[in-house]
Amino acid sequence: MRNILLALGVAAVAVAIFFGVKQEETAEVAADCGKVVIGEMNWASGEFLARLDGFVMKSGYECDVEYLTAGTMPQITSMNEKGTPDIASEIWANAAAVAIDAAVQENRLIKLNPSPISGAGEGWMMSAAAAKAHPELKTIDDIIARPDLFPHPEDPSKGGLHTCPSGWGCQLSTNQLFRAFDMEAAGWKLIDTGSGAGLDGSIAKASERGENWLGYYWAPTTLAGKYNLKLVDFNSGFDQEHWDNCIVKPVEECDNPKRSKWTKSEVVSLAQVDFATRVPQVADYVKNRTFEAALLNKYLSYMHDNQASGEQAALEFMLNEEATWSQWVSKDAAARIKKSL
Repeated sequence: MRNILLALGVAAVAVAIFFGVKQEETAEVAADCGKVVIGEMNWASGEFLARLDGFVMKSGYECDVEYLTAGTMPQITSMNEKGTPDIASEIWANAAAVAIDAAVQENRLIKLNPSPISGAGEGWMMSAAAAKAHPELKTIDDIIARPDLFPHPEDPSKGGLHTCPSGWGCQLSTNQLFRAFDMEAAGWKLIDTGSGAGLDGSIAKASERGENWLGYYWAPTTLAGKYNLKLVDFNSGFDQEHWDNCIVKPVEECDNPKRSKWTKSEVVSLAQVDFATRVPQVADYVKNRTFEAALLNKYLSYMHDNQASGEQAALEFMLNEEATWSQWVSKDAAARIKKSL
């Protein structure tokens, strides 16, 4: 009996030690990560990537996750001036290249993942119907000469160019290029779509009806692929300094924009250096998290077809793409994520 009791006592101590160690490990993970504020962009892919990162950080690394939703320029300004959010999963860096590069040089911000989305691009696009019906529209100059083909919804006597919602960096670029190409004098007016949903709706409506459409958009996206939008050739040279110091600036800061093609797109996952240093395991996940265009489009299509949120699409991705996401995280994080699912 004494031996049995002794054995039970040893076993109890072993169990206590085991669970004590496991609790301590869990506490260390949570303490190491702590609170993380993720910048969530107000468009589909930005929402999806932010919610995916949030799910992985919460379930895999036991972070206390919060979200800050805004457009490109407010996110960058807040990161630069207020030190929050800790990370923005999808930043189209062309919109504020000078400010971002300065912050990187000063060791405040870091491009934690310099290419989270492969094959990304942006610019002015036209509908497939317009490209098919008018093969003569080969460059922006050909298009500008035919405002009648793209009537403004509120003033059909003018051509209409759909611009970006307020707060998106492309709104400034589109406004400046509209002026650089002297489109108002050629009979054009800008169309304010009001929101990302408004921009998407204008594309879907025109494409479903086989109508001509012209405006800003980017890829990879559900709509660019689904409706076969065609990039416009700006038929112009490119000066990076002029782009950075004029095209992406408000009219008040540069009132003499020159013709330019759209800059080469740079999409990054941008983070505070303090965040990357504080949670290196989480930083490693972000560095590894890269989407091929086809895979990203699959889940953007899921959002579009099912009217699903970024959070719902992120969960769908985690349930169905273990072979992909398990390569991004540590083994311990993968085990915790699988348990949470």
